[in-house]
Amino acid sequence: MIRTFGIIILAVAVFIGLQSVYTVSETEQALILRLGEPVDAVNEVGEPDPGLHFKPPFIMEVLTFDKRNIELDLDPEEILASDQERLIVDAFLRYRITDPLRFYQTFRDERGARVRLQQIMDDSLRGVIASIPSSEVISGQRAELMDRVQAAVEDQVRTGSFGIEVIDVRILRADLPQQIAENVFQRMRSERDQEAARIRAEGEQRAAEIRANADRQAAIIEAEARAESERIRGEGDARQNQIFAEAYSRDEEFFAFYRSMLAYQQAMGDGTPIVIPPDSEFFNYFRSETGQ
Repeated sequence: MIRTFGIIILAVAVFIGLQSVYTVSETEQALILRLGEPVDAVNEVGEPDPGLHFKPPFIMEVLTFDKRNIELDLDPEEILASDQERLIVDAFLRYRITDPLRFYQTFRDERGARVRLQQIMDDSLRGVIASIPSSEVISGQRAELMDRVQAAVEDQVRTGSFGIEVIDVRILRADLPQQIAENVFQRMRSERDQEAARIRAEGEQRAAEIRANADRQAAIIEAEARAESERIRGEGDARQNQIFAEAYSRDEEFFAFYRSMLAYQQAMGDGTPIVIPPDSEFFNYFRSETGQ
């Protein structure tokens, strides 16, 4: 009997002892409740305190929350862009619990947080995508789009004071439904072709203007060069005549002889026949002094 009673006491002591201790791992943070009311937090973000802890038995409850980044995947959904095209958007959110007390007061558990964050993500995605055309979403401007969605989510989370921090927002896919994708892509190609044709026409027009201006400048430069060459040639001829005149005035007989020699050189090339009377003035310097 005494032995049995001792065993019971020992079992009760062990049970009470187990109710008086709890363990918090490095990847968790704990919230201590007294009769359902939160009174303390253990191993919070920025205040590491993992390991074995003690509490009064029975009257206190320990709730643990993940201290690591938590991923929330959204189901693909249809969202209208500003051009009223429907897009299939697949995205996810990563967040971290930074204030377990506030998190518990707001959501109670991660399931409640999941429901609220899904609503926030849905509102943010629809709000941002509704403000831009589908072509910008499909064409690859995902980085700017994700930044805008994350900013919208963070703004709502900050306003709600949920005790969480948004780590990342990613859009995995944002495509048109298969049945209308080909029509939209064809329209986009047509718009790009028209834009390319417009740019090409403007380039050809600009090139024609540049060529015309270059031709006009070339003509002006050529005309000015021709006028300058004529002026220089005129000055040279005038100077030549002046030199000839000065030479003639110094020795008229020698000048007449020199000019006759030049005339002979130009007129009597190799094999050039000349029909002229022998007593012609042209051969004046070929006759002897005796007149023969």
